[in-house]
Amino acid sequence: MREPALPLATFCGNCNCGCPQLFLDPDAPEDRRVRLTDDFGQQIQMSLDQFTDLITQAKSGALDTLTPA
Repeated sequence: MREPALPLATFCGNCNCGCPQLFLDPDAPEDRRVRLTDDFGQQIQMSLDQFTDLITQAKSGALDTLTPA
C-alpha cells in the first residue's frame, strides 16, 4: 500500500481558497519526490536535488527580485 505524501508547508494559509502546498512523497520516483501544488489544482514535481538547488538559490538572494522590498 502506498503511503500518502507528507505535507511540509502551506503558503498563504489566510483563506480557504486552496493555498499552495509543499509535499514530500517518499514513495514517488526519485525525480518526483517533491511536489508543489498551487491553488488551482496544478502541481510541479521535482527531485530532492532540484529542490535543494531552488532553496540554495533562494537563500543566496537570487530570487529576491520576484518579491517586493
